[in-house]
Amino acid sequence: MLEQIKAIIFDLDGSLVDSMWMWREIDVEFLGARGLELPEDFQQKIEGMSFTETARYSIERFGLTESVEELKEIWNGMALDKYSHEVGFKPGAEQFLKRCKELGLPMGIATSNSRELVQAVSDSLGLAKYIDVVVTACEVNRGKPAPDVYLAAAKKLGAAPKDCLVFEDVPAGILAGKNAGMTVCAVEDFYSMDLTEEKRRLADYYITDYRQVMEDTYQRNGNPF
Repeated sequence: MLEQIKAIIFDLDGSLVDSMWMWREIDVEFLGARGLELPEDFQQKIEGMSFTETARYSIERFGLTESVEELKEIWNGMALDKYSHEVGFKPGAEQFLKRCKELGLPMGIATSNSRELVQAVSDSLGLAKYIDVVVTACEVNRGKPAPDVYLAAAKKLGAAPKDCLVFEDVPAGILAGKNAGMTVCAVEDFYSMDLTEEKRRLADYYITDYRQVMEDTYQRNGNPF
């Protein structure tokens, strides 16, 4: 998987950190306070959207009176404590980050989340020790599955798209990486288990634990990753 790779780019939620569980809780609480129920297809509809795009979509779908910026502020506030204290790494992710850093591989994050929440979880987990650049989908023209956020991250890392390896947990993100011309590894996540076959079909690789990447590298070339 790592042959010829010169930079690694992670999606954040569900890929690098285990945080997807909290968003359904926030959606239920947010809509419930306004007398609304969470539709079954809501997460599927917003998959890959930037924070800004999700706010616009929610205003249109639910007839909300808040502005885009007001919604983003509300959601940031609801999620901030959880990102600061309850969100941890995906299995094997921290060990993988440490080893990639030791090997001098540049690493970035390309996320649909807000920069405020990225900063909160970065402060909590010490991501700044490993991650060289962060790009959010709100900072580019189009969210996933468009390739914009991944291309922007690769540019900041100084790497050609063909030399980048992406880790993603949902189909829209996998497509974003593939549309950018990058190699993509799908990451197993409980909240997208029903999409496993689609993820396997779209991605170049599939893992349940980042330690699999290190074990695979060792088995192929005999060098401890």
